[in-house]
Amino acid sequence: MELELEEAFVAAGPFGAGQRRLTVLLVLLQVYVACQSMLIVLVGAVPEYHRDQEGILVSRAELAKHIHFARNFTSIVTEWYLIEQEAYKVSLASSLFFAGLLIGNITFGPLSDKLGRKPVYISGLFFDVVFGYVTALAPNYDVFAVSRFFVGIVNGGMALVSFVLTQEYVGKSFWSFTGSLTNLTFAVGIAVYAWLGYCVREWRYLAFVANTPGVFFLLLSFMLPESPRWLYSQGKMAEAEDVLQYIALGNGKERLNLKLKPNAVTLRNGESTAGILTLVRHPVLRWRTLILMYLWYVCSFVYYGLTLNAGELRGNLYLNVALSGLVEVPAFPLCMFFIEKSWSGRRKTMTCFLILAGFACIFTMFLPTSAGLLLGPTLLALCGKMMVSAAFNILYIYTSELYPTLLRNAGLGVCSMSCRFGGILAPFVPSMKSLSPSVPFVVFGISGLSAGFLTLLLPETLNKPIAESIEDLQSHRYQMLQNEEANLLEDNT
Repeated sequence: MELELEEAFVAAGPFGAGQRRLTVLLVLLQVYVACQSMLIVLVGAVPEYHRDQEGILVSRAELAKHIHFARNFTSIVTEWYLIEQEAYKVSLASSLFFAGLLIGNITFGPLSDKLGRKPVYISGLFFDVVFGYVTALAPNYDVFAVSRFFVGIVNGGMALVSFVLTQEYVGKSFWSFTGSLTNLTFAVGIAVYAWLGYCVREWRYLAFVANTPGVFFLLLSFMLPESPRWLYSQGKMAEAEDVLQYIALGNGKERLNLKLKPNAVTLRNGESTAGILTLVRHPVLRWRTLILMYLWYVCSFVYYGLTLNAGELRGNLYLNVALSGLVEVPAFPLCMFFIEKSWSGRRKTMTCFLILAGFACIFTMFLPTSAGLLLGPTLLALCGKMMVSAAFNILYIYTSELYPTLLRNAGLGVCSMSCRFGGILAPFVPSMKSLSPSVPFVVFGISGLSAGFLTLLLPETLNKPIAESIEDLQSHRYQMLQNEEANLLEDNT
């Protein structure tokens, strides 16, 4: 009996032990990804220091003679004296990492579509480990900065492909669970990195230790099978059936008589040429794309800005970084609860989270910086981080539902590009504290508020039919179906 791909996943076991073994490795990999992403927060931290001579100190020899750092930890700042006129280099190294993420996201996706998920993922992880060790052994700042750029390329690309692999090992009904679990593990990874930083105070040893788990994940990754969905999309039916049999046996099933239906994809006229330009050509899609690009930019800008700013807050450096990760953990159940309710849905929930994040950041200017954790700006900054993290989770779901199936990958790709620009700019905002300690939070707050109100211009997608083509968005029948389902939902509630 021939089965559809989703039917074959159900026959192999919806989410049994075999699939859990496959996905747990890729989910735990996010701890390594988080350590690489957040490396600069501790490696680029500035300890307290004093100078015993006024005036401009130009040479490194003069700086070494007259600048005295507190010896509670080392960083690239203490080794290469990246202070005062040279302080921008820390933010530059961080921005180079995010610029690398942008390139990695653009290049690794198409490569994995063409060459396969597994080879591209393993290649990316291999070079991620190599350049990670180059970072730890960098003889000077220039090599360090360049290595961070290349780490960004391979880390961002590898993380993207591993996320896709995690989804494609399970049936569609489990995508939201595995995707959210991946994001949660990334948040826990930030806290793990803070713990490593607390235990290892020398920055080179810290970079070395944080990079070493990548070797462990690389060796285990060779045991992963190729994505059955990618094999199916390439017409490699026999190989896809073999992977599904492997999953079924891992789930405790007896050997199944699996036979997949041929992958027949029919393209209507004009759909074969649909792509990024189509997003600009159609007014509905053009308006949605512009708003969504800004939302992705703001979520990334505020998320990474508050994360990187954790090292600038008063109080214990390692506790601040750990809390900035752990505070995301409750964000997932919060957003998943509200987005499924008819009285809130995707649009209203995301609007509220972004506005709350904006107000939390802005209100920090009214609190004294000398106050403790419970009364100071740190608490509001952590609340803002939790809110924008919840909004970011919703944005992944919301964006995929706003685009028709034909253009979903193109839309997500464009939005992801704008997201990386937010990450590139975010490291420079904390340096604006030289004007006033509250300026970075005001910038984040205004950005969050503006994105929250713009979200109201988008349509609600909860319990609405997903458009399959561009024509569906404009057809009278599709609009009538939306209204009928909305009315039915209201009657049931």
